[in-house]
Amino acid sequence: MHPGAAWTIAPVSVDHYENFPVASWLCPPALRAPIAAIYWFARTADDLADEGDASAAQRLADLGSYRADLAAVLAGQAASSRWPQVFEPLARAIRQHALPAQPLHDLLDAFAQDVVKQRYADRAELLDYCRRSANPVGRLLLHLYGVADERSLRRSDAICTALQLINFWQDLSVDTVRGRLYIPESDCARHGLSGAELLARADSPTVRSLVRGECDWARALMLEGAPLVHRVPGRAGWELRLVVQGGLRILDRIAALDFATLRARPALRALDAPVMLWRALRMRQRPTALAGSAA
Repeated sequence: MHPGAAWTIAPVSVDHYENFPVASWLCPPALRAPIAAIYWFARTADDLADEGDASAAQRLADLGSYRADLAAVLAGQAASSRWPQVFEPLARAIRQHALPAQPLHDLLDAFAQDVVKQRYADRAELLDYCRRSANPVGRLLLHLYGVADERSLRRSDAICTALQLINFWQDLSVDTVRGRLYIPESDCARHGLSGAELLARADSPTVRSLVRGECDWARALMLEGAPLVHRVPGRAGWELRLVVQGGLRILDRIAALDFATLRARPALRALDAPVMLWRALRMRQRPTALAGSAA
């Protein structure tokens, strides 16, 4: 599972949350503790849903207990003793920063869905998953940064969804081995393919054309959300510039593989950092964006 793929390029986890701003030097120091609390809340739930060899029933039961602890701290009560490293910092963040409850519940909904659902019929269904698996993280961060206007929320959703999709297309070779496919069945069908063919890891020019189209979709979403970098203040805004450029750079890496991510997983390398920094510095605010921010 890849929820929480939002707002950084620092790889803080081996498989998940490559895009989460924990311990980044650009993260505002006063917000590092609440951001870390949100990260560990999401990361631990992800592990419950996706790691180890527990049965689906056990995973759902554990997530149910986890949700009960979330409900307790949201109500100002003590959580159980099962996950103190998660819920004690999260309770402080909720008290100190009035974190909204819905995004936290949405994340748990996505984790539970991932236990039982491994295929998606169409883009609308996949976007609904991203709405709960990725977008809540961006909205929680905007809350911490004091940004709450509707346009900024929509742009954050676009960036977070784009990051989630990019992670899916980047991890195609990893997910298909596990029987999981995020490319919508309707997109496969438009290329004369079936989900079963992709799960069999049968690479072909047609499969690569399909992946190219999915990457184009993700790039368009990222560019739609990119003007948000001019709305988020201070160091966080610079962090977000690198997030956007990091996602776009992964798409470049996928393209460099001729979109053959069914065979290999591309990754960012040290030499990508100067490119991303240069592109981040060149993200200038356009007159239309200036007019829009004043609207």
